[in-house]
Amino acid sequence: MKPNIFSIATKELHQDAFIAWLLQWADPSNAIFDKQLHLCAQDFVRKLIGFPVTYEIKKVNADRHWENIDVWAEVNDEYLLIIEDKTFTGEHSKQLLTYKSIAEEYCQENNFKLVCIYLKTGAEALSSLKKIESKGFNIFGRKEFLQLLTEFNDITNNIFTDFKDRLVTLEKGYNSFEDKVVNDWDDNDWVGFYQFLEKNLQYVSWSRVNNPNGGFWNAGIGEWHYLDDNVYSIYLQIEQGNLCFKICTDEREVDFDENKMDRRVLRNQLHHLIMKKAKELNFMDIQRPDKFGYGNYMTVALVYKDKWLGSDDKTVEKNTVVMILERYISFLKEFADSMRQQQI
Repeated sequence: MKPNIFSIATKELHQDAFIAWLLQWADPSNAIFDKQLHLCAQDFVRKLIGFPVTYEIKKVNADRHWENIDVWAEVNDEYLLIIEDKTFTGEHSKQLLTYKSIAEEYCQENNFKLVCIYLKTGAEALSSLKKIESKGFNIFGRKEFLQLLTEFNDITNNIFTDFKDRLVTLEKGYNSFEDKVVNDWDDNDWVGFYQFLEKNLQYVSWSRVNNPNGGFWNAGIGEWHYLDDNVYSIYLQIEQGNLCFKICTDEREVDFDENKMDRRVLRNQLHHLIMKKAKELNFMDIQRPDKFGYGNYMTVALVYKDKWLGSDDKTVEKNTVVMILERYISFLKEFADSMRQQQI
């Protein structure tokens, strides 16, 4: 492949620059330099604001990093666009609400209408994006961005084509899991697979877990079941391989009190009860972990990857996997219901 500046400069700062650059092309004064690039940029502005192609753009002023906001643009002296630009990271702390508050104050003082955009070219769980939308930010994702750019295939500007090609590469990376044998999956394949699951199962939430070993992509599937008057919860999680039955004793999530209950005792009890239920219902692929961990989140039983996802030397049968996971989700619900009955 030919060298691509955006495959080298992968940080969000470089993407910020491209977005601000493209927005500047939307100003009519720049049409004389590259008509097609100007038209593409105008369509970009319209899509961000949510206006039809008939909306006339007479003036655009755009740049980066005002009050820590990644990208901003003033359109027709009427709209203020603020864009939080993300590649592979997500929102942290209360940055979105802070940026929105700053922009609202500016709009009130200058008689502008505010449009808040969360622009994501990497991948992020739908559950996370819904939280972003609840804060008043519209999502503009990689697929929408790529669709816009590919509508202008006659643009030959190197900056433009490099960025578009970078998005094409990302899109292919997240979809490649369907054609690879499982053993060849990388991080992007697992993310693409999780995105498939969240469209075909209820209650799927995935994210990156960082640890001293380099971390992994995990996906929680199905509901969390809160037991013993919310003292702990049990749930299912795919850990970029095995399907794990987990318990949560994190005091930020449940009402666990380590002065009243020993985590190890609880972990061992839950393991034996799940294994007993698995034998009773003939779920023979549910196994004991090689070793037990200790902490706020502990694996008490698991199903090895090849037993639910398929053999390493074969491609994944997506619909079969969904049915298998639905069975384990139902098993855990039945187990949790039986535990509640015993606790009454």
